[in-house]
Amino acid sequence: MTNTKKILVPALALALSLLLCGCGQGPGEKTELTVFAAASMQETLTELGDQYMEDHKNITLVFNFDSSGTLKTQIQEGANADVFISAGQKQMDQLDITADSSVNTDGLDYVLEGTRFNILENKVALAVPEGNPSGIRSYGDMAAGLKDGSIMLAMGNSDVPVGQYTQKILQYFDLSEEDLAAAGCVTYGGNVKEVTTQVSEAAVDCGIIYQTDAFSAGLTVADTATAEMCGQVIYPAAVVKGSQSADAAKAFLEFLTSDGADAVFERVGFTPIA
Repeated sequence: MTNTKKILVPALALALSLLLCGCGQGPGEKTELTVFAAASMQETLTELGDQYMEDHKNITLVFNFDSSGTLKTQIQEGANADVFISAGQKQMDQLDITADSSVNTDGLDYVLEGTRFNILENKVALAVPEGNPSGIRSYGDMAAGLKDGSIMLAMGNSDVPVGQYTQKILQYFDLSEEDLAAAGCVTYGGNVKEVTTQVSEAAVDCGIIYQTDAFSAGLTVADTATAEMCGQVIYPAAVVKGSQSADAAKAFLEFLTSDGADAVFERVGFTPIA
């Protein structure tokens, strides 16, 4: 009888182990999550991602950082993504079937129902190169310099959220972007990192980027825009519909709202909302 038990117990344990492995994720199985996030989040999300993977050995995070407009297009064209964090509501709305049809003009349905929320707020900053050679200390100074043609401004393209915020600021100061571009007073970047690089390299007199990017690049912020100038800069986050790892994606987004994650975001100038 004793010998029978010695045989049966290991056999039962093996059978139970095989059964458990057949139900969902096994003990050693890894889940890969692909996170599409605005370029302005690159430093913070990379740091937080490393922390998360250290605490969740079965999760591998793969990040794709770019302009929100580019990421939106990639998702629309079928790119593999589990999470999308945009630097503007427009790009998320364009993928959200519940958004107003005036924004989601193609009736796209790429946001998993019940997972969308606003995660962070940022500030639109007027950054200047080291030493501030042109002595720009405010958006008013920028506007005056653009009007008399004495400075050059770097800004994002029109399909990039930071570029859209910049357009509103130019309109606030009654400046014509078309006229400024024709006069050679404006240069463009495909995402906020490209604009930041132009300022860092002193290729321009100033650039409009996010406060967090200025912090990460060690740039001086001459001024930050008010809500009246360009509205609030709110980052929405959501699980992408069709994700094969929706529960794991939800868990990662929940982690990004934790006190520890908030501290990392706040350190570089983000204001947590969730």
